[in-house]
Amino acid sequence: MDRLTPAPHTPPCDLVVEGGRLVTPDGVHDATIAVHAGRITALLPPTTPTPAAATRVDARGRYVLPGLIDSHVHFRTPGLTHKEDWAHAGRAAAAGGVTTVIDMPNTQPPLHSAEAAHAKADLIKGTSLVDYRFHMGVAPHTIGHLTDLDPRIATSVKVFMAGHHTAPDVIHDHATLSRIFATCADRGLRVVLHAEDTTVFHLLDDYLAAPRTYRDYETRRPRSGAIVAVARILDLVREHGTHAHILHVSSAEECDLLAAARHTGLPVTFETTPHHLSFTHTDTQRTGARTRISPSIRTQADQDRLWHALTTGELATVGSDHAPHTIEEKTRPPAEAPPGLPGVQELLPVLLTGLRRRHPHRHLDDLLPLVASLCSARPAELFGLAARKGRIAPGHDADLVVLDPDATWCPGPDTIQSKCGWSAYEGWTLTGRAETTIRRGEIIFDHAGGRFGSPTGDWLDPTAP
Repeated sequence: MDRLTPAPHTPPCDLVVEGGRLVTPDGVHDATIAVHAGRITALLPPTTPTPAAATRVDARGRYVLPGLIDSHVHFRTPGLTHKEDWAHAGRAAAAGGVTTVIDMPNTQPPLHSAEAAHAKADLIKGTSLVDYRFHMGVAPHTIGHLTDLDPRIATSVKVFMAGHHTAPDVIHDHATLSRIFATCADRGLRVVLHAEDTTVFHLLDDYLAAPRTYRDYETRRPRSGAIVAVARILDLVREHGTHAHILHVSSAEECDLLAAARHTGLPVTFETTPHHLSFTHTDTQRTGARTRISPSIRTQADQDRLWHALTTGELATVGSDHAPHTIEEKTRPPAEAPPGLPGVQELLPVLLTGLRRRHPHRHLDDLLPLVASLCSARPAELFGLAARKGRIAPGHDADLVVLDPDATWCPGPDTIQSKCGWSAYEGWTLTGRAETTIRRGEIIFDHAGGRFGSPTGDWLDPTAP
């Protein structure tokens, strides 16, 4: 395995995570993790004496997962920092067991060039508790920037096929999409997509008028927009061979199409969010903008299909789509209130709570490897980080989360770390909490002490061994 090895000559340690139930690629095992210089040096079985170390974390009675990789966040830097900034978002991530994030490009200005990426990294440096990467953005006039895109800058390109308040660069015509897919195939870039067809929504708005109440929202931004977009994407993937990752899938029909395409060998994967796994359209009718997101939240049957995709392996990743807005913005009239809600802090506990409620008779030893795959290993594989992130194994970064699986808690003002100051899950009782979060061997969150570590997160090189 990866490997529980009695090590007679264990290398020097500066951190030991002792006695936890480790969730590794080879299963769940009782072991101690030895860490030196930010990397895991050994996984030691219980019979091996614990080596000396400057810092010790007692994980007995707890599970230890690989640090989560949230591959879908909007940390709002630059230009939108009145609603979120990297310092607050990093604390929210660390408090939720997330150690690496991949940020979306729809900022002000948008991230459409290497120069913009370097400028953004300069703003972030010294403020981030977590490691990070960027998805490159694209507009019709910036496609040329993709032809010489250095993988150090980005290995993925975000395409919005429909827009909203914070996503103005919409690409929907076939010729432009085909250019992007062809360029990304040639350069080995993965296309990540907001897959809703804006022309479908324009047709409905012309016929029925744009949604004016939250009761209208799901029916005026229906599944047909997503189904049409997914069908178009599959044609483009088939034509160009481009690797595509569909974000925040919301409907049963999308799941069916994408699972079938994957079965035929097309290089497509897909994601959903905790929000689409947790809420239905009736919640949006009741709570309004707090659960208004894009794509809209759909029916109980759609939610059930998403959970099926998650537990059967059809689904590749779960991303938070952390997209905070201020309460003032969310309480504007429905047509003016932007879609989106915070979620990076809630990702792990909401996913684990949902799994346990749907599978009350399955042991955590069966459920937690699924969480580790969806939120650590698969994002690392898809976005060029698997050489150092996403699993608990010697040689990998010591990105770890010590999980108390039975802690129950309610999100509220005293727990929320996002700058926006609210959570869609206020009033929920969640089961499972990150007790300690470790990024490259450094404790960046300690629940018992209410402490955060130093903001020394790195802009990661995806080619680093």
